[in-house]
Amino acid sequence: MTEQTAREKPGELSREDVAEYLREHPDFFLGQDELLRSLTLPHDSGRAISLVERQVHLFREQRDTLRRELVELVSIARHNDRLFEKSKRLLLQVIEAVNLNEMAAAIDDSIRGDFGLDAASVILFTDQALTLNPQGALQVVAPAQAKERLGDLLEGDRAVCGQFRESERTFLFPDREEPIASVALVPLRDQELRGVFAIGSCESGYFDQNMGSLFLTYISDTLSRLLPSMMQRYCEPPVVVDVVAESN
Repeated sequence: MTEQTAREKPGELSREDVAEYLREHPDFFLGQDELLRSLTLPHDSGRAISLVERQVHLFREQRDTLRRELVELVSIARHNDRLFEKSKRLLLQVIEAVNLNEMAAAIDDSIRGDFGLDAASVILFTDQALTLNPQGALQVVAPAQAKERLGDLLEGDRAVCGQFRESERTFLFPDREEPIASVALVPLRDQELRGVFAIGSCESGYFDQNMGSLFLTYISDTLSRLLPSMMQRYCEPPVVVDVVAESN
């Protein structure tokens, strides 16, 4: 028993009893106009206001809150629509590319032009020699070299965003006059890890761990499906040694 309950007289209603009764009978004040007019509540301005005025005030606050939330949702929807259109244009250009260099160039142009970011890089992993000379945003490295330089960044299937170490940023975006400060890195996988797709910003806080990666994943999923056939087209066939001829 609380001290307040102990002070209450037998049969006397507590504040909690009254509140509970009103919750169970929300229509209690119907037909009680005189009672409503006599009830007053303190206001921030210092003057007393009626219960009806207080309800109107609360309804207006709720309306304003809902209006702000609606405006925010509409703004997010418009932003996502713009991202979708940019992503669609990028993917159509990638699909129409005739070789790996054109594919990487289309990505670089879209990321820097449409998306307004500072750099893009497509790094493919293979031990086989290519018949095509990598140019621009395209790099081709051995899987062991990529593992040595990027380490745990290659372990997951989802985009990794953050500032990264300087050695990692330099590996992803070499030969830059203005250094990249933050990165979004997406693995390119189908049955195996084919490479990475990286986007860079010169702003240190542009990409962070809490950043959404839906559209990056959307782009990387498409690239991952296109890469195996494109890479096979430009990989030199392995040299076959004639063991019988050598033995003779």
